[in-house]
Amino acid sequence: MANVLLVPHQIFTGENALTEAGPSICALGKKALIVTDPFMIQFGNVAKVEAMLKGNNAPYAIFSDITGEPTDKMVEAGLKVYADEGCDYLIALGGGSCIDTMKAIAVVAAGGGAITDYMGRMIEEDVAPMVAIPTTAGTGSEATRVTIIADTVNQVKMMLIGPSIVPPVAVIDPVFTMTAPPSVTANTGLDALCHCMEAYTSRRAQPLTDTFALSAVKRIVANLSTCYHDGKNVEARAQMSIAALEAGIAFTNASVTIIHGMSRPIGALFHVPHGTSNAMLIKVCLPFMLTGCYDRFADLGKAIGVAADTDDDKTAAEKFQAKVMAMVDEMGIPTPAQFGINKDDFFAVIDKMADDALTSGSPQNTWHQPTKEDLVELYKKLWD
Repeated sequence: MANVLLVPHQIFTGENALTEAGPSICALGKKALIVTDPFMIQFGNVAKVEAMLKGNNAPYAIFSDITGEPTDKMVEAGLKVYADEGCDYLIALGGGSCIDTMKAIAVVAAGGGAITDYMGRMIEEDVAPMVAIPTTAGTGSEATRVTIIADTVNQVKMMLIGPSIVPPVAVIDPVFTMTAPPSVTANTGLDALCHCMEAYTSRRAQPLTDTFALSAVKRIVANLSTCYHDGKNVEARAQMSIAALEAGIAFTNASVTIIHGMSRPIGALFHVPHGTSNAMLIKVCLPFMLTGCYDRFADLGKAIGVAADTDDDKTAAEKFQAKVMAMVDEMGIPTPAQFGINKDDFFAVIDKMADDALTSGSPQNTWHQPTKEDLVELYKKLWD
């Protein structure tokens, strides 16, 4: 069976990438809607995009009400601005929440209805043209065929998938990541690490996704700590931006596994940011993932230089695990209790979370196939 690799049509990387991308962006339509958040306005990042559009004589409107993880309500509000302002293409500037919201607006703008109508089916029809400009090095949403939107009525995170929602244009300019604080740098960077290590060890991995995943793992291990401790290091920021893109390409084609599957219910029920909930789960999920997949994790250990070629697979895999655990410790990732989640409230919904995780399909991509009982026990271990 042939493998398919989905990537953006155009990827602009490096310093001044936004300027170089300007003509391609403005050729997408007659009026853009910039989808962003209040911090991007405050930090001056939106002004950079406005300057590019003005320099190309391109009209635009701004929707800046992305105030947390994306929800159906945010999509509905953004869609209204899009229609009222007569926009015909979208530019997302921000983290994964802004990019995911843009994708959802693009789907409904073209197809009609509500975003909840699209849950559970492949989105293959045309959507409104999109540009993704990430300001964090983590989600990889600029290169993925996935958007995660919270259904506020049913309290679930909808994973909407389709080749049409890969943004045609991605702008990877490290200047936009320089304002990310250490906590965001850590959470999004570890999210990217989950993307590439899950993609590489997924049952759906393929040779090209392996290439992107291995490259991303090496860049993240070499540069995330520097970005966390020295956020003004332009070269480290640039390397992390490329790594997040590579990881995004890897997982959108090979999918993710148990960490992401278990993460979404935590985010939906307790409003934990996506990167944080992934990072919380690394320590309990990684030992489970290694079982039955020592050879693939051994490759990762050797790729980042913590394992020797002479190490057997189990030893090399465990050395990789130890390195990742140390990174989680270094960056002060909170436990659920430290985040402020009440233990009794958490345990009361473990059964639902396990069901929701399995329904997502992601845990089934893990070589060590988890049962519902396995997921329940892993959720409980977060409190050990």
